[in-house]
Amino acid sequence: DLWKGEADADALIGEMVADLEGKGLVENSDGAKIIRVARDDDKKTVPPIILVNSEGAVGYHATDMATILDRRRSLDPARMLYVVDNRQALHFEQVFRAVDLAGYFEESKLEHLGFGTMNGKDGKPFKTREGGVLKLRDLIDMVEERAASRLAENGFSDGYGAAQAKDVASKVGVAALKFADLSNPRTTDYVFDLDRFMAFEGKTGPYLLYASVRVRSVIEKAKGAGVFETGPISISAPEERDLALMLLQFGEAVKLAVDKRAPHFLCEHAFSLAQAFSRFYAACRIVDESDRAARASRIALLDAAGRQLDCVISLLGMSAPQKM
Repeated sequence: DLWKGEADADALIGEMVADLEGKGLVENSDGAKIIRVARDDDKKTVPPIILVNSEGAVGYHATDMATILDRRRSLDPARMLYVVDNRQALHFEQVFRAVDLAGYFEESKLEHLGFGTMNGKDGKPFKTREGGVLKLRDLIDMVEERAASRLAENGFSDGYGAAQAKDVASKVGVAALKFADLSNPRTTDYVFDLDRFMAFEGKTGPYLLYASVRVRSVIEKAKGAGVFETGPISISAPEERDLALMLLQFGEAVKLAVDKRAPHFLCEHAFSLAQAFSRFYAACRIVDESDRAARASRIALLDAAGRQLDCVISLLGMSAPQKM
């Protein structure tokens, strides 16, 4: 990964503006240098971009154009994705049109993946009690503190040392935050509700982690009893069938998430998989199943469910603790 700021493209701006002027794309308007990007078939007003304002200051349009030029030269990517607030949609539409006119990068290979805002209960973007912008580090500290409290309340951190308790609280807290954000369709706004995010029941990050830990616990129990053995999967109960069918839907969920740039499809699959596992676990004997072939089949199904659930959890940028 490369971490670059706007200033890293500053050195290219003078050269770029001169190039754009040489191509006849730049106009002078009331002392400012602009590029007109409107089209005859536009259904809305698309204003010109301002490269340099009347006071000689470089605008954001010019900076973003220069970063695209820099990325093309240094990385030569097949596609560029901009994951930025929905409210910047017009800005990026203008920039993408301008770089296409300039021949720097094809507009069809530039995508603005707009996202909604995390709002307070008043429906406005979430802020601190003092009315300031909440920093990510402060938000993470908040959810980790709440996670530690919830784990203690539910007895999930009993027997942990201080370091282990902190590690589990961090994983649970971050999972709560990430899942709450990613489980909503990308372009929609949502309300910040920490109590709901931190629940161990329902469509939440902690619920997924708890399901993963439960799968691992059953497998360890089978190993401890000396009966861990996988075999051909044979379906006899409706809950087995439901779990097997859910496992088969993983590929489609990944494809949808990629094609539509929408991670909430992965969240939906993970939650449905965790639910299918819970129903399977409640209805079917596993470790204490006396029939060896049936037990080996169910352990194989359980193991596949655990592996897939952990894979989706990882794809969503989360990590499950070993136990809880």
